[in-house]
Amino acid sequence: MHKYHYIITGMGASGLMLAYHLCNDPFFKDKNILLIDRELKNKNDRTWCFWEKETSCWEPIISQQWDSIYFGSEGFSEQIEILPYRYKMIKGKDFYDFVLTTLERSSNITIATEELVSLRDDGEKAQVITNHHTYVCDKVFNSVVLSSDYRTHGKYPLLNQHFVGWFVKTKKEVFDNKTATFMDFTIPQRGNTRFMYVLPTSTTEALLEYTLFSEKLLPEGEYEDAIKEYLQQKGIEAYEIVEKEKGCIPMTSYPFANKNSKNILHMGTAGGWTKPSTGYTFHICTKKINKLVQFLKKNEHLSQFERKTRFWYYDLLFLDVLYKDNGFGHVLFSTLFKKNSSQKILKFLDEETTIVEELKITTSLPKSRFLKALWSRIF
Repeated sequence: MHKYHYIITGMGASGLMLAYHLCNDPFFKDKNILLIDRELKNKNDRTWCFWEKETSCWEPIISQQWDSIYFGSEGFSEQIEILPYRYKMIKGKDFYDFVLTTLERSSNITIATEELVSLRDDGEKAQVITNHHTYVCDKVFNSVVLSSDYRTHGKYPLLNQHFVGWFVKTKKEVFDNKTATFMDFTIPQRGNTRFMYVLPTSTTEALLEYTLFSEKLLPEGEYEDAIKEYLQQKGIEAYEIVEKEKGCIPMTSYPFANKNSKNILHMGTAGGWTKPSTGYTFHICTKKINKLVQFLKKNEHLSQFERKTRFWYYDLLFLDVLYKDNGFGHVLFSTLFKKNSSQKILKFLDEETTIVEELKITTSLPKSRFLKALWSRIF
């Protein structure tokens, strides 16, 4: 039976972040670490975006960053400077190559291309069962979703952030590469929360994503038709589709952390690290991993790592309102941006605001709907 100190299952953002920080911290140099994923990460399969004030260890692979964002809707449209924040983009392959190059230089890191089947915690050690082997270790850090409970648990509504994106290149200069379109709701809503998301990397190149926060997914052709219509609406006719991407991110306040145990910690989407009200994950994972690395040095039960905060309740009520009336999303976000500074909104979404700041933000939203949601949760 194969034995390790730590096993990381899943080599997405959170798994690779953890491995990167462990192998760069001298405290863990004597720990044998195994990474497991069913395939090697060597494709540009996704794009991560986030905002931050300072620089981080990911700065060498930032492919684009913006000092201003655009928010568009029928009730409120504005180009907004977000300094001291900057909105940043990382391409999947750049992230994978950057981390894996570091891991290859570490003698205590092993990578196995296997499929995770199950995890077990016997109180003293943990077991990782794959389609090829059974491993024993001190601690498991899992980012593979092993259960569909979060989809069927009626107490916590589930919306999906689903999208199809096109990387396009135009013959003429048509994009403002100094501004990222954060949300553009000036498209047909059709009873859902639908918006366009545009990340220009030059005046002739951009990633356009047709994005929904809704319960049900669409036929793929409907996403692509919406991107075509948006380009036409902007007067962009001569363009080349360089690359495509698609994704679906669960938005739910389901308590994933309840599945953590003494020797098993779920992280990333599998640990509920995706921000329920927005679907953003990368920056949250960065902050959580930094805390986790310090937590591991104390050798405490992994079940003690996560703590529910008041922001969990904010997200829960927001999703309750949006789930009950999915077509109301454009009003919620428009009101949020119209009545609050973008810096305060970003600080709030980063879960770094004070209670006074949170009261100003939450009371700027339609009160009756949130009071009804709160009443339903209490009673």
